[in-house]
Amino acid sequence: MSDNRSMNRIGRNIRLILRSERLIAGRQMDAIIKQTGLMAFAGLIAVMGLVMLNLAAFFALQSSFPAYGAALIVAGADFVLVFLLAQIASRQAPGSELEPANEMRDLAVAELEADLDETVTEVRGIAQDVRRMAQDPLGSVLPSLIGPLLGMLLKGSKKKDD
Repeated sequence: MSDNRSMNRIGRNIRLILRSERLIAGRQMDAIIKQTGLMAFAGLIAVMGLVMLNLAAFFALQSSFPAYGAALIVAGADFVLVFLLAQIASRQAPGSELEPANEMRDLAVAELEADLDETVTEVRGIAQDVRRMAQDPLGSVLPSLIGPLLGMLLKGSKKKDD
């Protein structure tokens, strides 16, 4: 009976571990999707929005600097903006929503380890019993047979008396 309960607990714990891992992986995938979307948006801004700004800044700076100097200043500003957007996107993390799933997984793993330790202990006990029976077969079986044998002898003697 306890073996069946142990197996049920082990199965339940494995299911809990798998569910929590699936939840964790799903939340991490959501974070990756958000990061990718922000990076794509940053790229879109870098390509489309900055083209017009670059042209305007280039023409404004060209009056004070040579053409190559104005182009370098505009390009430097573009790279700073893209770097800032990439930093914002990289800070997107799964957040605290994963804490309950992590706790559930950790509890299930701990209980599974305890169940496996208990099962190993039971198997070792059975192995010791088998070794004892192999070394002294009559010594290990005889105590359990004495009761039924006495009962049969008493019944047999009662029948003879009748």
